[in-house]
Amino acid sequence: MTNKKQFIQEAIKLSQYAIDNNKGGPFGVVVVKDGEIIGRGYNKVTSENNPILHAEIVAIQEACKKLGTFDLSGCEIYSSCEPCPMCLSACYWAKLDKLYFANSRKDAKKVGFCDDFIYNEISLPIEERSLKTEKLENSEAIKVFEKWDKKENKIKY
Repeated sequence: MTNKKQFIQEAIKLSQYAIDNNKGGPFGVVVVKDGEIIGRGYNKVTSENNPILHAEIVAIQEACKKLGTFDLSGCEIYSSCEPCPMCLSACYWAKLDKLYFANSRKDAKKVGFCDDFIYNEISLPIEERSLKTEKLENSEAIKVFEKWDKKENKIKY
């Protein structure tokens, strides 16, 4: 069995654990660095009453904590399902090198998990989105950005 096969099987086992133990939806993830699993996650949305505790988020948090960094360059992520827009964004923010997944977005849609509306909403102009959004004028907010821009000892990410 190849490492890829082992890692995706571990992600699938975590997805099975999530549903067998009523933790959340059927999603599991592992983050791997140098052939070693450094982060594991399964969906905890319903058990923790937290809409952002998707398997990818949990696994990325664990991996970052273990490595002591927010930059997961050199790592790969294996997911039992193609990530939703939030989790896909987290993969980019974490600077993961590669994403592997088993079930597709279409497979997820067939069992009641459809993220199409979010993918569609993101591309719309703000005023056309279903989430009512209003930009407020606030001169204090831009001052904070200006201070950040001039800050010499900032940690860029």
